[in-house]
Amino acid sequence: MSKNVLILSGSPRKGGNSDLLCEQFLLGAEEAGNQVEKIFLRDKAIGYCIGCGTCFITKKSCSIKDDMDDILDKMIAADVIVMGTPVYFYTMNGQLKTLIDRTCARYTEINDKDFYFIVAAADDSEPAMERTLEGFRGFTSCLERPNEKGVIYGTGAWNIGDIKGSKAMDQAYEMGMAV
Repeated sequence: MSKNVLILSGSPRKGGNSDLLCEQFLLGAEEAGNQVEKIFLRDKAIGYCIGCGTCFITKKSCSIKDDMDDILDKMIAADVIVMGTPVYFYTMNGQLKTLIDRTCARYTEINDKDFYFIVAAADDSEPAMERTLEGFRGFTSCLERPNEKGVIYGTGAWNIGDIKGSKAMDQAYEMGMAV
């Protein structure tokens, strides 16, 4: 059965290491017959949550009018959500964290999703990535019935393209195929 897969690439660089891993996941998921869309967050206008309370006090949509409404609709409609980030100072980058914060208006509608997490870092230690993964898991722990399906560790990749030819590229493709 075909699934609706949404890939959220937090990379600030097209063709950056985490973005390349997202592309590999996309290729695998498409080849397996799934409907796949990748959103490159750098190309979207997503403002910071200002804590105004409009969404949770008045139950109205977010007071900030930007690209987030469309992205939230896609997150809610997806069967599978892939979140990819470069690791900066052992945590996710600001682009992806800003997106997560802005789900506040409708996070209770992001239910029953399979999640895959992609991290790319200069550090070559997978255990060192746990702090980044805890950020993702903090988000998904607020959702109803999230299912963490896999993590792709793109470690040891500092310069753009360092990830090419790594086992993480193969893993990203294989996880995409297995969606």
